[in-house]
Amino acid sequence: MSAKWTATDVPDQSGRVVIVTGANTGIGYEAAAVLAGKGAHVVVAVRNLVKGKEAVDAITRSQPGADLALQELDLSSLASVRAAADALRTAYPRIDLLVNNAGVMYPPKQTTSDGFELQFGTNHLGHFALTGLLLDHLLPVDGSRVVTVASIAHNIRAGIHFDDLQWERSYNRVSAYGQSKLANLMFTYELQRRLATRGAPTIAVAAHPGISNTELMRHVPGSGLPGFSQLAGLVTNSPAVGALGTLRAATDPGAQGGQYYGPSGFRELVGHPVVVQSNRMSHDVEVQQRLWTVSEELTGVKFGV
Repeated sequence: MSAKWTATDVPDQSGRVVIVTGANTGIGYEAAAVLAGKGAHVVVAVRNLVKGKEAVDAITRSQPGADLALQELDLSSLASVRAAADALRTAYPRIDLLVNNAGVMYPPKQTTSDGFELQFGTNHLGHFALTGLLLDHLLPVDGSRVVTVASIAHNIRAGIHFDDLQWERSYNRVSAYGQSKLANLMFTYELQRRLATRGAPTIAVAAHPGISNTELMRHVPGSGLPGFSQLAGLVTNSPAVGALGTLRAATDPGAQGGQYYGPSGFRELVGHPVVVQSNRMSHDVEVQQRLWTVSEELTGVKFGV
């Protein structure tokens, strides 16, 4: 495949049921728009229903005939995750694609409604629980996929701090974000191992957008200064290009379970998506399995694989 893989390479998605978390803005919105334009039934799963409705309306205007639905989902609340999963399971006996995209980055120290550090609780535990609760509607579907959006930040001062997962002793927002993104990758690799062992038709794939100028950057130091957005636009991927890694992981017929897609440019910061490699730590099977066990204990969600 060419390193210049674009949205035009996304094959026809007619008949597929797709759920995209955080699809009201940024790369989630762009991915949802492309998938809807290719014929998929896309569920826009978002915390804020007003913003979600605005996104659905905008996609419908740009993609006449797009088939979309709206689902309330607050990943920082396990009660909301369970309620959303119940609604989705009732509405969709089969699910072809789950895109775990929503996330928070670099916020001041906060906790979820369940007492988890906000980034770890939202970016990892919320998606872990959602995937586990929906998985049996993916497993019977040939060609189904779970795509989880990670980040190059898994390399930055990151580790899985089992002795203080919720950053109660001290808080570093950059390291906490890195931990949550490393957890996304470890979750993908361990899920893929379990799916393969079962011989399931479902695969787990990860992607990252490089540096993309989206709303996720609102907590980056200096983001409120005049000219920040214009400057960021010069050195980052646009949301549409940032979404290509997600789209390739989700739709490329040649994608394999356990692969990781990211930009082809310098240090994976910008460019079109290719298969990339995450750091050595992310492939530590013992840590993956320990994280899985802890995640099951914290969320109360057990997987059928």
